[in-house]
Amino acid sequence: MAPRNKKSSFGPGFLVTAAFIGPGTVTTCSLAGAKFGYSLIYVLLFATLTTIILQEMAGRLSLSTGLDFAEALRTYPQNQLIKLIFIILILSSITFGCAAYEAGNIVGGALGMEMVSSIPRKFWVLLISCSAILVLSKRQYKLVEKILISLVFLMSISFLATLILIKPDISHIFKGLLPSLPKNSFSIILALVGTTVVPYNLFLHSAAVKEKWHKKRYLKDVRKDLFISIGIGGLISASIIVTSAVAFYEKGILLEKGAQMAFQMKPLLGSFTNFLFGLGFFAAGMSSAITAPYAAAFASSGILGWKGGQGGKEFRAVWLCVIFTGLIVSLFDLSPIAVIIFAQMANGFILPIASISLLWMLNNHQKMGNMTNSLKQNILGGIVILIVTLLGGWNVAKFFFQ
Repeated sequence: MAPRNKKSSFGPGFLVTAAFIGPGTVTTCSLAGAKFGYSLIYVLLFATLTTIILQEMAGRLSLSTGLDFAEALRTYPQNQLIKLIFIILILSSITFGCAAYEAGNIVGGALGMEMVSSIPRKFWVLLISCSAILVLSKRQYKLVEKILISLVFLMSISFLATLILIKPDISHIFKGLLPSLPKNSFSIILALVGTTVVPYNLFLHSAAVKEKWHKKRYLKDVRKDLFISIGIGGLISASIIVTSAVAFYEKGILLEKGAQMAFQMKPLLGSFTNFLFGLGFFAAGMSSAITAPYAAAFASSGILGWKGGQGGKEFRAVWLCVIFTGLIVSLFDLSPIAVIIFAQMANGFILPIASISLLWMLNNHQKMGNMTNSLKQNILGGIVILIVTLLGGWNVAKFFFQ
């Protein structure tokens, strides 16, 4: 088993990166650079480190217990009332979070096709939704997802190449690593955290680790995989902020329409900018439109103990519900950028529920054994959870009391 695992090109960590490099990340990072220049790069650094810390705990949970995150949530609590509260909180947060993400994914994919055709957005919204249903019902999502993720990967590499071409001021980038709070930047800060630290990735990653590295001796492999893959994801996100800052902020150009985002790629793509950027944006939306409902179904199945597997009626009902919710929201004449940003903001205050549950389980010595959280790990985990909880609480307070 070990040698075969070693030969794999990418591990579960790359799935996490592929999941958060989507329409939400491109849109949010583009807005951050266009509106605030380099000043919010530090938020991405925090979000990247937070993702590594939380995903490492999710992977360690699977290695130690042989259970993925959802199964552990169903198994760990001994008190029935606590177990019921956990199930309700996690199910509501994951299904709501994935539905919010689905709307952003569908609208993002439709926006990409709007850049390369004159066909109305609602047509693409319906096509993406129906395609996601077809792919999941036929269970051919893995092949389609590999193709789409390849396109997303190429678009991500294009941002890094553009970053090299435009030769940004390095001193400005380093200044962006110093914490600051520009006026009216809070919603973008929360969205940057929400688009990088994704709760449903905790469920996906732990399930992938359980399948790929199911022995405690693979802990180093899990950590190496996470550091490399998520580190690359953070670098790509930062490059989007920088290319947007150069293209819009430094030239005093307002980023008001989604199609404008392609402008930052012009130094590399030239006259093909709109077509290639639109195609990449569509691929990012389509790929995520498949994985978000799939993740919601897996999380629900694990925590409720459904035995039917992927072919079960309950499993299908969950992903159908997520897709239809995203479709209904997407059919309203809402701003694509506003929908995508809302999805990231919603994720920002859903995250504490999942991360607090994870930290609690990692301190169960009876289940975790020698992989129980150390004092240092508890301090790091506690700090990041406290920060994301405060960010989420602040957002909820502003929504209800402004």
